[in-house]
Amino acid sequence: MPTSVHCKKTLSLLLVWSVLGARVHAEPPVLQSQFLYETAPFPACHAATVCETPGGLLAAFFAGTDEGENDVGIWTCRRQEGRWQSPVLAAEGLEFGSRRLPCWNPVLVPLPDQRLLLFYKVGPSPQSWWGMFKESADGGVSWTAPRRLPEGILGPVRNKPLWLGSRLLCGSSTEHAGWRVHLEWTDDLGQTWSRTPALHTTERWGLIQPTLFKHSGDRVQILCRSQQGRIVQLWSSDRGATWTAPEPIDLPNPNSGIDGVTLADGRHLLVYNHTERGRSPLNVALSDDGQTWKQVWTLEQEPGEFSYPAVIQTQSGTVEILYTWNRRRIRHVTLEAARLTLP
Repeated sequence: MPTSVHCKKTLSLLLVWSVLGARVHAEPPVLQSQFLYETAPFPACHAATVCETPGGLLAAFFAGTDEGENDVGIWTCRRQEGRWQSPVLAAEGLEFGSRRLPCWNPVLVPLPDQRLLLFYKVGPSPQSWWGMFKESADGGVSWTAPRRLPEGILGPVRNKPLWLGSRLLCGSSTEHAGWRVHLEWTDDLGQTWSRTPALHTTERWGLIQPTLFKHSGDRVQILCRSQQGRIVQLWSSDRGATWTAPEPIDLPNPNSGIDGVTLADGRHLLVYNHTERGRSPLNVALSDDGQTWKQVWTLEQEPGEFSYPAVIQTQSGTVEILYTWNRRRIRHVTLEAARLTLP
């Protein structure tokens, strides 16, 4: 008869084979991957944003001859019946007198009454741009005339805001006196605005473009793009009014944009470039607590530029990711959240 030691070894091997087999046969999380368009009336694009509307997904991005050129405007694409429609020009710097100026970094924000806000920047450069916004009452088919945000308010500088009850909390940043992060918010759907001072000095960290995560109670976390090779976090326990000092997390950052979302099951998901140089690969990480992050999927790993992700979770539970593909197109990837698991 087999000894108890032999039985234990056999059971251990069976458990190992079972785990390995589960990993080998686990379903990949990608449900679909496609470009927003194959051809367009512009050669370059960047900095996509995405939101869910009653009619389907809506994307926006800036596009034109090249980033910073005066012909760069904000373009939108609507997804209907599983297909992206052709890009449509939604905003341009030509609206401001006779001089044409470039547009930058759109952010789409659905409101509780089903209106949409489109925030974007206009100006010669990130050091001198200002905040603008438009509204849509028909899911992004048409937009109101542009309005400028109050002096000192930029709106969400690149990533989507976070709803905290009736408060719309926006991660923002400035670049004219070093890279510095601050937060802005409105409690009345944009009628009035408040903001924090800069959350840090530039002696240790150069930070911009925060992405926001909701935790229990009034706790909010931001993760920031940095000039120092790491993703950097700050925390607030009072709905964004005050913040802890910046500190790095254990994920690299090659001075490129990131975006994240708190999933319906409470986990936190981040899309980022897992490298300190270049903008490939492009990866997905998960965390249960916002402190410890593990890479769980690779979206791109070929040579090239795959950057500036935008990510949301839809009402049906899918994770929708948009990102810049070599500055020539915007790629859309749909992931099944349940198939993304921590190792």
